[in-house]
Amino acid sequence: MTSDRQLIILDAGSGIRRLGQQLQKENPERIVGNILISHTHWDHIQGFPFFAPVFGRQNRFVLIGRRRVNKRLVETLAGQFIEPYLPFSYKALPADLIVKEIEGGETFIIGDNTKVLAADLNHPGGCLGYRIENDGIVFTYCSDVSHYDDRFDPNVLKLAEGADLLVHDAHFPTMAERNQFSDWGHSCWEEAVQVAIEARVKTLALFHYAPDLTDEQAEQILYEARRQFPNTILAREGAEIELPLR
Repeated sequence: MTSDRQLIILDAGSGIRRLGQQLQKENPERIVGNILISHTHWDHIQGFPFFAPVFGRQNRFVLIGRRRVNKRLVETLAGQFIEPYLPFSYKALPADLIVKEIEGGETFIIGDNTKVLAADLNHPGGCLGYRIENDGIVFTYCSDVSHYDDRFDPNVLKLAEGADLLVHDAHFPTMAERNQFSDWGHSCWEEAVQVAIEARVKTLALFHYAPDLTDEQAEQILYEARRQFPNTILAREGAEIELPLR
């Protein structure tokens, strides 16, 4: 996403490879951006070694993520750049890479006027959700969260309050599966819908589908979700959304 003329990338899963190719075409001279990491489970960082802009000496990225007790963020990222996985090291990357560690509850500024609030979400190993605000427009990203049996994660509600767009974990297609695998740390789309209603969100984007979910099943979930919250969309690879939505 872009805000205040600043490039903000959320996580670095496999999709960041295609994004990197697009950024190079659009910005052949120099790319400057920020990468907000929710957590370092592999599906959220495995695309980083294949993000082409990090091989450009003229490019600069600030990587921001959660502080851990036993391992620094830079060590986790660099751990992907070693033999036998890759033939080059993290330190050999030509781009200017700055890694900043934060904790849940911290607020920081990107650019001149883009305010970012990070909050801890209930997910195994920890996860950060982000609320990004600029000029009265709010975007909320809660990629991986397991709500409690008797209540929604209060930090999700705080991040999502009045958001123009909420991107919310919708991994499980049914509550039965969500309850069966509650230790996985994910939500059902029905919970995402209820969060959107309770937090008075303007638009909800369902996200982080189960890997074996078919397009037909996703469309059926969308149909059911819209019966409860009409302003629901499916997160789709390559989709472009301009906020505020009209």
